[in-house]
Amino acid sequence: MSLEQELLTQRFRRTRELEALGQRPYGQRFDFSHSVPEVWAGNRQKTAEELEAEKIEVRVCGRIQSIRGKGKAGFMHLEQGGERLQIYIKVDLLSEDDFKLYQMLDIGDIIGVGGVLFHTRTGELSVQAAKLTFLSKTLLSMPEKFHGLEDVETRVRQRYLDLISNLDVRKTFVARAKVVSSIRRQLDERGFVEVETPMMQPLYGGAAARPFVTHHNTLDIDLYLRIAPELYLKRLIVGGMDRVYEINRNFRNEGVSIHHNPEFTMLEFYQAYTDYEGLMDLTVELLKQTAIDVTGGTVVEFQGQTLDFGNIRRLTIREAIIEYWKDGEKPTMEQVSDAEWLKAHGGKHSAGESLVEIFERVCERNLIQPTIIYEYPVEVSPLSKRNRNDPNFVDRFEIFCAGMEIGNAYNELNDPNEQRKRFEEQLAMKARGDDEAHQMDEDYVRALCYGMPPTGGEGIGIDRLTMLLTDSRSIRDVILFPLLRPEGEIGIADLLRKAEAEVDA
Repeated sequence: MSLEQELLTQRFRRTRELEALGQRPYGQRFDFSHSVPEVWAGNRQKTAEELEAEKIEVRVCGRIQSIRGKGKAGFMHLEQGGERLQIYIKVDLLSEDDFKLYQMLDIGDIIGVGGVLFHTRTGELSVQAAKLTFLSKTLLSMPEKFHGLEDVETRVRQRYLDLISNLDVRKTFVARAKVVSSIRRQLDERGFVEVETPMMQPLYGGAAARPFVTHHNTLDIDLYLRIAPELYLKRLIVGGMDRVYEINRNFRNEGVSIHHNPEFTMLEFYQAYTDYEGLMDLTVELLKQTAIDVTGGTVVEFQGQTLDFGNIRRLTIREAIIEYWKDGEKPTMEQVSDAEWLKAHGGKHSAGESLVEIFERVCERNLIQPTIIYEYPVEVSPLSKRNRNDPNFVDRFEIFCAGMEIGNAYNELNDPNEQRKRFEEQLAMKARGDDEAHQMDEDYVRALCYGMPPTGGEGIGIDRLTMLLTDSRSIRDVILFPLLRPEGEIGIADLLRKAEAEVDA
């Protein structure tokens, strides 16, 4: 018998012993008077004398994180809501059956405790237990208590075990929830309406990406998981909903990296009667306030770098290339505006594509502080309105921080004939082998024919923003269940089957 099988069988046998003691190994309601965080919040500053005088009775519950001593007295720590509380056990303070229950407990079990708050000799706030209630049995061993769960693959694959073992992980996902609630509150206060758009679409669009394909059996049609909600949200602008947003799940059939997951969360919002410069101002306010709401200030630490969301720079894409050029003499503005120079240094089909290639190679990794980069070439912006002064460029900006893009915004193209031509240009790029080029969406062109007001639209990556505000190196650290290769047969069902047979034999 393997060690894992032996341990599971031993724990499974313990469930029978608990039943014999009159306890239910699983599934009993427990009405607690305080959560563990509430116990700390209300009594953290009280002295031992104050607790002795007040005799505060509590009923708390949680998972056992440690057990010290199994003689006539001992201590446990319960964890609930990201905080731990010490429980003091003494044989003459419990019933005989409750003390027997204490002696059966394992680290990882979930229990309820009733008792009085007091300070131990070392000054630790604790519960002097008078009553124990068993709530749920753990059949597998917990990770080693001093180091927690350290294996990266196991932490991501078994997020439940990661959350049990590493309290900081819970803090990360609480912070993520604060990011979303902060953004939602700020947009609601500005009159935006939260909406929902289809996740399965007959035509994918709104971004340059390869889609996931699925099939609807009843309609007998192929559908695409959305790569962006953009074209649907702009249909709502046409319909007279002047300020809309969606915190949406997107799916892109692309590679996996520390910055990319095929399933991710984006904020997209659209505002009629403004432009990308108005969105720049709004973005600065949104990011600043979100940082304050999540971390308490505008300055955060990320992977050894100090980032200031209270001071967001603005550069054109050509200004950025000049500033960060390291390969010999810096180019001039005339050079970075010259088609031949751009093709020579970028090597792409067009000057605009070459400009972006140079920017990505020269600048992106150096954009550590929050920075807005604007004035993008038209070739890489099929849905953006052209700049009035230079038709080779569009009124668009992207937001970068710590060397990665976290947002994208532009003046929305609202000329239906121009939009038709842009789609046709994208089809030509697809014919040249660009798998991520945009499709023709005739219904969207038809919607524009009814008239869309001048509009600014923007998308901000929730996952990457959360990475920055929680000092998380990988996007997998801020997604509860990121996509992974299947791990193969786990074998837990067979272990349980064998354990039951051994115990009941």
